[in-house]
This record gives sequence, structure tokens and C-alpha cells, in this order.
Amino acid sequence: MSSMSAGEVQELLSTVQIDEERFVGLLTKLIDNVATLQNNPSQPENYCTNAICSLFLRTDVRLRWCLFPSDRRSDRPHTPTASQNMVPKEDNASDHVLELLKPYTTENGGPLEVERVHFTPGRGNVIIKYPGKPSSEEYNYRNINETTLDRRTGDKTVTFLGSHLDVVPANPETWEVDPFHLTRDGDKLYGRGTTDCLGHVAMITDLMVELAAKRPALSRTVLAIFIANEENGEIEGVGVDGLHSSGKLDELGIGKGPIFWVDSADSQPCVGTVGNMQWMIKANGKLFHSGLPHMAINPIEMVMEAVAMVQKRFYEDYPPHPDEKKYNYKCSSTMKPTQVQCASGSINQIPPHATVSGDCRVTPFYGVDKVQESIEKYVAEINADPSILPSRGAFSKYVLPAEGRQGTIELTWVTKGEDGIACNLESEGADALNAATATVIGQSAPYSISGSLPLVRWLQDQGYDVQICGYGLSSRYHAENEYCSLAAMGNAVKILAGTVARLEKN
Repeated sequence: MSSMSAGEVQELLSTVQIDEERFVGLLTKLIDNVATLQNNPSQPENYCTNAICSLFLRTDVRLRWCLFPSDRRSDRPHTPTASQNMVPKEDNASDHVLELLKPYTTENGGPLEVERVHFTPGRGNVIIKYPGKPSSEEYNYRNINETTLDRRTGDKTVTFLGSHLDVVPANPETWEVDPFHLTRDGDKLYGRGTTDCLGHVAMITDLMVELAAKRPALSRTVLAIFIANEENGEIEGVGVDGLHSSGKLDELGIGKGPIFWVDSADSQPCVGTVGNMQWMIKANGKLFHSGLPHMAINPIEMVMEAVAMVQKRFYEDYPPHPDEKKYNYKCSSTMKPTQVQCASGSINQIPPHATVSGDCRVTPFYGVDKVQESIEKYVAEINADPSILPSRGAFSKYVLPAEGRQGTIELTWVTKGEDGIACNLESEGADALNAATATVIGQSAPYSISGSLPLVRWLQDQGYDVQICGYGLSSRYHAENEYCSLAAMGNAVKILAGTVARLEKN
């Protein structure tokens, strides 16, 4: 029998659509296990599930949610809270994924090669492979005897990566529905993880089942990789970092075609993120009575002026970049304070030290390492001559010559920092995703965010064509009463299948 024609492949892929009953059934099982998928090993007792902790803040993994007594609901059953050292067991979710895929695996006569990879017990990553045919051979899945399934794979790949099996914590006392069980209200599917990111896991699983059932003879191998430990980097080597360091990603050949990181939102291509680094600037002064300010070094005034000077120079050196408009960034690079602390004492006492903390969000056209070097230089110049800082009146001083004493500034990087990504707007991956998006929902409107995603820039730096997409709601990321749209997830299956179809044409 002859191989399936290119036209037949395109026609078959155009019929791929979500099975709503199957999708909701799997998502129900995943959400039923969410209490064991919450990821915050050292989460503080007071934590915040506010909608502000959305996609734009999602890489700030130690989210502090503010629980106000008036918001708490006593009619909720007791569930472990984030103060109880939450280390997820992602296998509790992937067990259900594997069970659904089982009839379609090579062991049972199907085309899917499925593997769960552990670097930590109970915390596996799931790899699903739908092999393509080698370009030099006639090959058709429909003609393969179930007992002699050919394991040869295509020369190129398309990879769906980034959808993860862990979630951020949820406090049921502040939700209007139970976050640990799926609640359906028309098109809305409520529960922790429906948008971020178990909804994507269920959606891509459904896509792979559709491919396995229809068996199009693809020239590309389709890979779906569900990862553990995305929401918190405190414990390393568990998820995608383990897959990378072990060589598993290279073994799978993900570099032989575009990689779609499926963990953003709003059903449009996300073409840019920002680099993110967190900092603390501490001023060391001299404790003294506030009635004698000329004999003190006021660290509160000093740290305020130091931060203001550092910010001013940051914005001079890292102004809006011309490429930001092309990528539809709503915000350029920023450096801003977000927290202030000082040594405790009485109001009539100038404290010995004060600290301002904050972050930098840097568009990908500037390197995080370079920005850090610049800020370190600004601080060094202040320490070399604190008198360059403006003072607050004639009796506010940062240098006491008679005592041979001066205030000092300490800079600490709270996080190492990671560069953002500007996706290639003209690659085959971008072309395929944009075309499929426009076909399914009427237009493609790529956007960029002031948040960060792990690994994507590193993958791009290795020469991979990395594109970003997602089909939950950015307004519901990490939020109370999180939900996803069933219709949007249905469109997502069509978009991803259409993306594969477009790449097959190429």
C-alpha cells in the first residue's frame, strides 16, 4: 500500500478536535489531586493568592499572599495550607495522563511512545512521542502490523514543552469554589491549575490521543513533554533542568524543529518576555538621637537617595529600546523599589541601617549580566564618595570627617537573574503558529509581557526556534477562583494541530 499523500495528511489534521468529555474527565482527575501538587517547600505562613500574582509575577516563586481575616470562610473543610512545607508529588497527576494514553501506546499496538522520567521519586516528567516517518522512506502508520510496530522516526520534530504538573498553593478559605475539585459553570472550568497549567496538560494529552487515533503519516516527530517542578526552583534537578542536564532533551532531538513553550495565556502567541533580577540596597549609617542629626548618619535618607541615584542612572543607560515596539511591549526596562525595612527603635532615634528591596525587569535587548555590572558600578561610585548623594538639609550628612566615618551602601542580588527572550518573528515556528492562530480564532495578535519564563532564553541561545503560547487566562494565573475556558482549550487543540499541519507543508 502506498504512503498517505500530503493532501490526505492535511485533511486528517484539519479534523483534529478536542473530545470535551475526555478532556473534562482527565482535568477532573488532575484537579482532584491538586492538594498534593502544590509547590512551595518553604512558603511563609502568610501567603497571597491575589490575582495580581498573575503571569506578570509568576517567576517570583516565593509569592506572599495576604490573608485577611474578613475574607476567610469558616465553612470550608480543612486542607493543608502553604505553611506546611508543600513538596508536590507530580506522579499523582501523571498517573492519570499515563492511564488515558495507555491504549494508544506501542505496548498496546498504538503509535505513541510514552515515558516517565524521574530524577526524584514521585516527581516524574512525562514524554509522549508520536514518531514521524523518515524522509527517505515510504511509511504509513495505517499499514503497520500492531505486533511489529516500526520505531523509526522522522528527520524533524515539533515539540510542545513547558506545560507542568505542579501548581502554586491555594487557600480554600478565600475561594468561592473548592480549588481542589473541578467545578464547571457553563464554559468555565474552576480549580487550581485549570489555567496554570493542568488545563494545558489535559489539552495536549487530548491532542496526542487524537493524533494516535487518527494516525496521520507525519514527516515530523511530534513530542509533548510535561515537566515537574516549574513553580518553584528551590529544589533543583527535578524538572526541565534535570531533563537538560541528563542529556534527555538532546536525546529526544528537540533541536530538530521548533519548540513551543505552552505555558502563557490568552490564546495569542507570546513573542517576548523580560529578564528579571531582584536586589537589596542597604545603607549603614550611625545610630544617634534624632535631636542631634548632625552627629548621626541617617541610613533612611541615605538609602533613599542612593536608590534614586541608581534608578536615574539605570534609566539613562537602559532607555526604551527601538525593538520593543516591534514586539508589542507595553513596558520598557524598569528598576523600582518594592519593599522598605529599617532597624527597629524609637521614633526619636536615627536607626543604624535601612534597606530597600526591589527588582529589575529588563527587555531582552539588554543583557541581565550587563545590567548587574552597571548597578554594581553605580553603588561602588557612591561608596567611593558618599557626598555625591544629595542631602536632606544642612544637618543631614553621610560623612563625618571628625570621626573618620562615612555611611556605606551594600548591594545584594537576591536572585541570580535570567535573561528574557525575543522570539524569532520570522522562523518557521512563528509562521506556523501565527497562521494556525489566525485560522482558528480569526486573527493573530502577538504580544510581549513584563514577566519571565524559565529556560526559554537558554534554549534559544542553543540555536533552537523557541515560540511561546498558552490558552488559559492571564487574569487568573495564581489567582483565587482560577478557571479556564473550555472553548479556548478546544480552540487550542485546533491551533496546535494546525501548527503541526503548517509545518508539514513546509
